[in-house]
Amino acid sequence: MKPTIKLLAFTAILAIFAVPVFGQAKECNDEFKSATYSKWYDNRQKDQAAAYEAAKEYLAVCTTDDQYSAALKKFKAAYEAATADVTNKKQFDEAFQKKNYAEQIRVGKALLATDPDNPVVTIIMGLAGLGDPNQMAESVPYAKRSIELIEGGKPFAPLPSKDAALAYLNYVLAKSTVKTDATAAIPYFVKALRLESDLKKNPLVYNELAAAYGEGPVAKLSEEYKKFVGQPESPESKLALANLNQAIDRQIDAFARAAAASTNPTDKKAVMDVLEGLYKDRNGKTDGLPELVASVLSKPVPDVPTPLTSLPTPTAPVNPGSTSSTNAGTSANTATKTGNTGAGNGAGSTGAQGTTTGTTAKPAATPTPVKKPRSNYRRG
Repeated sequence: MKPTIKLLAFTAILAIFAVPVFGQAKECNDEFKSATYSKWYDNRQKDQAAAYEAAKEYLAVCTTDDQYSAALKKFKAAYEAATADVTNKKQFDEAFQKKNYAEQIRVGKALLATDPDNPVVTIIMGLAGLGDPNQMAESVPYAKRSIELIEGGKPFAPLPSKDAALAYLNYVLAKSTVKTDATAAIPYFVKALRLESDLKKNPLVYNELAAAYGEGPVAKLSEEYKKFVGQPESPESKLALANLNQAIDRQIDAFARAAAASTNPTDKKAVMDVLEGLYKDRNGKTDGLPELVASVLSKPVPDVPTPLTSLPTPTAPVNPGSTSSTNAGTSANTATKTGNTGAGNGAGSTGAQGTTTGTTAKPAATPTPVKKPRSNYRRG
């Protein structure tokens, strides 16, 4: 028994003496300072990873500032910023390739913290909302900043052209704005569709523009016109009708473009069903509608109409084949319904980072043509 006790006691003694050896902390003495600083100095150019470890060790042990600490702190901060930037760039590239839009926004913010006017990063972040609607609110300020940078002469990569970049960035602003203010979104749609890009071939975007007109100015002006319904015609009622007609004409133009751009027969019929009803209400018949659809894409998207403050001089009908003005009551009562829904819910999508998928705007279901009641309201 006694030899065992002695052995255990001897083992305990060894353990006691071993602890200080393995747990001994480094001291900030002259010897440590000289050796560690020299390690940093000798490696600061040829092996920065080793120099970084030396600087980090020095500053962890010697916490009081001395003649070396300022240089070591500066190197450590620069090294961490540089390596973080490289890591972030790699992560950002991966997020772009994988179309991980939330990650593009997250990592992009870190990159812009050190390079705030990087146009590539800013543009990609500005377009992220088109790929993931959940990122739309985050994308908006970067879309606006991207437009400023591009118009100021900065590169437009990764888009193929300046026009394409500005078109898609304005489309971001249109889609984000239309949710809360359809009227305010219309100028962004018009800008996007006037520039040379794949958006000009996408029926979904024209359908969205038509819906914006319906939900915005057509709805507002239809409501304003209601007070004249059943009343004798007056200069005020004529002016209200003229303003309403302007908005309806723009909506007809947008639907005509959606129909003309549709390559899928089912999609085209869905748009035409809505367009024919609206066109007939505006013009009294559908004569001239095929010619309108056939030629509309050869013309620029029209400007947002300027509100009329006086009656315009009578001219030929706005649309081809028109022989009469709007059936005022029918337009006021039904144009808004048509415009609110567009020509169905488009399932066509805009591809990631401003490249279109080329798919046709696809209604969820072919809409039933709106039966528009006739009325006894005087035509303008």
